[in-house]
Amino acid sequence: MPYVESGEFNRDTAYITDRITVDGRDGWPVEVGRYRLVVSRACPWANRAIIVRRLVGLEDALSMGVCGPTHDERSWTFDLDPDGRDPVLGIERLQEAYLNRFPDYPKGITVPAIVEIDSVRVVTNDFAQLTLDLSTQWRALHREGAPDLYPDDRRDEIDDVMAWIYRDVNNGVYQCGFAGSQEAYESSYHRLFDALDRLSERLARQRYLVGDTITEADVRLFTTLVRFDPVYHGHFKCNRAKLTEMPVLWAYARDLFQTPGFGDTIDFDQIKQHYYEVHRDINPTGIVPLGPDLAGWSTAHHRDQLGGRPFGDGTPPEVSPDGAV
Repeated sequence: MPYVESGEFNRDTAYITDRITVDGRDGWPVEVGRYRLVVSRACPWANRAIIVRRLVGLEDALSMGVCGPTHDERSWTFDLDPDGRDPVLGIERLQEAYLNRFPDYPKGITVPAIVEIDSVRVVTNDFAQLTLDLSTQWRALHREGAPDLYPDDRRDEIDDVMAWIYRDVNNGVYQCGFAGSQEAYESSYHRLFDALDRLSERLARQRYLVGDTITEADVRLFTTLVRFDPVYHGHFKCNRAKLTEMPVLWAYARDLFQTPGFGDTIDFDQIKQHYYEVHRDINPTGIVPLGPDLAGWSTAHHRDQLGGRPFGDGTPPEVSPDGAV
């Protein structure tokens, strides 16, 4: 793991920053059927892309390949497909698409990634920009009734909220789990739970993070919260409290989980397989825990009493044509 001198986990954020845009400014214009989104349902960063694609209804325009929950030091693999190959790209490892474009690619092979189908070359793995572009650059291909997840008049506030959620929560759980010193762990632990307390105060007053509808900010927080009790609480030592012991955040997470496009993208078994089997430096035996009990995710949340309209003037997505889980 990459660390700074203090023992703090330092995530490498040097991604492939090419963008797929309406004007094709980077050489990659938005086009139906030209690209394939490659994900793993285990990964929180990829889960964001799965949710956004589903909410705005891009299934017919942007196909999706799903890697298995585990990987080795080389790459994510398509071991869920019958012959171990992605049926559209024809490759066994996502690494092949990276090397097709960058033969000496020196960094980790990450999901989500968008791959050009004809050339089987990776276009981008910039997970933060990728979902924003699905909402803004791909708008002409959205389904009728698609929600606006990144509205113009709220972008400054959304960006601000997402910045500190990323720093202290999304990445904060990893800084706890991969800390290389007691001091670094404790510092990350306190930042994480201070941020969760701040979120609890904010969400006690309003149903969603920004405005009265679901935005990109909610998508980004949800994918961490849904993994909190199955993984981060124990595996990453984020154990001041479970999500189920934080009443506001637990109700908020259940509200989103029960919203079409969120909970139907979650596979708890794959999530646990990934973290507990891959992170052998943290869990040397590779034993995957059987718990926690997931029955609570379907219980009443009463968040609708705060008002809000999940999809604004739009409508919920229908059943995904390529399957939810």
